[in-house]
Amino acid sequence: MMADKTLTRMDLSEAVFREVGLSRNESAQLVESVLDHMSDALVKGEQVKISSFGTFSVRDKSARVGRNPKTGQEVPINPRRVLTFRPSHLMKERVASGNKS
Repeated sequence: MMADKTLTRMDLSEAVFREVGLSRNESAQLVESVLDHMSDALVKGEQVKISSFGTFSVRDKSARVGRNPKTGQEVPINPRRVLTFRPSHLMKERVASGNKS
């Protein structure tokens, strides 16, 4: 069964605080810094690849015609940039096995 738990920035900085030994404030700053670096790279169109975890990348989707599923009416979909995440094989395996060791 899926847990209804969400991992937050605060949870991440708390984990850094407990496991790395930085102060709570330094831990929060470290998490913010990492997230800022990732965000900035993605905004510039760069990939963010985290070994054994996965790859975040930005894709440009071109304009196309969509269809309203209720009415069947065709609707133009504007070109846009989308963020995608591709998990690594290791991450896929971990998730699939429920992290059983």
